[in-house]
Amino acid sequence: MRLRARRPPHRASGQEPHRPGTGTPPAVELGAVTRRYGRDAHALRGIDLTLRPGTFTAVMGPSGSGKSTLLKCAAGLDRPTSGTVRLAGTELTALRENQLTALRRSRLGFVFQDFNLLPSLTVEQSVALPFRLAGRRPDRRRVAAVLEQVGLGALGRRRPDRLSGGQQQRVALARALVTEPDVVFADEPTGALDTRTAAEVLALLRQSVDAPPPGRPAATVVMVTHDPHAAAHADRVLFLADGVLADSLDRTPGHTPAHLAETVTDRLHTLTTPTTPNTRDTQDTPGPARTAGTARTAV
Repeated sequence: MRLRARRPPHRASGQEPHRPGTGTPPAVELGAVTRRYGRDAHALRGIDLTLRPGTFTAVMGPSGSGKSTLLKCAAGLDRPTSGTVRLAGTELTALRENQLTALRRSRLGFVFQDFNLLPSLTVEQSVALPFRLAGRRPDRRRVAAVLEQVGLGALGRRRPDRLSGGQQQRVALARALVTEPDVVFADEPTGALDTRTAAEVLALLRQSVDAPPPGRPAATVVMVTHDPHAAAHADRVLFLADGVLADSLDRTPGHTPAHLAETVTDRLHTLTTPTTPNTRDTQDTPGPARTAGTARTAV
């Protein structure tokens, strides 16, 4: 795990920004993103971040660290005060609101803690909704296939009031995956679930990255969570503190989820322990947390 203090953009991580014709672009790329609310409230302080396609990234940090703001800016749900956001090479910060809406409907999937299912729609209708919102005819075969993928193939005609919380979250996950989006953004997707059901939903997210159905691309998942056990399912965990990327932790072969969850817990503890900021440091920082400055990380 290596974090670099911010240098001029072309040298920040030893990686050139993606240019058309040079290969597959990053799934998500943030460049010097800041987000202020009012004059003095900084939610994000110059985030540089690159996420490769087909990866699972968890974002963690203390309350108020900027996790949800980071997710919203990356997903085009909120505009940064400054900086750039690119989704698979498309710069979101250059789009008008109607263009952003069309992009979110066609190229992004969302999973939230409270499911966001319409009570009047059946499971099948809920999963087909992204097609309709994008002005496309629902692909019934695709809807049936993704319902089978999440284990709900026999429940397509049920409505939300006849489903358990875990089943409702599976519907929300199927709805997020059905259009084969570039990125699935998940905001506390297991926060309202019991431990066993949460593990099942996380396993499905992991499966969408590691073992998509034949002929389908691997998903890219970005998940905000407070739960170290949920974060242990990711390829990499990013830690935010005071609006900056303070640390990261890679998933290491051979480490059990329980061991990784324990390590995540320890890293979170370091973020809440007061340290002396050093904003002048420009050296590689492989150690634990940084609470000031700007870091770049690539996944």
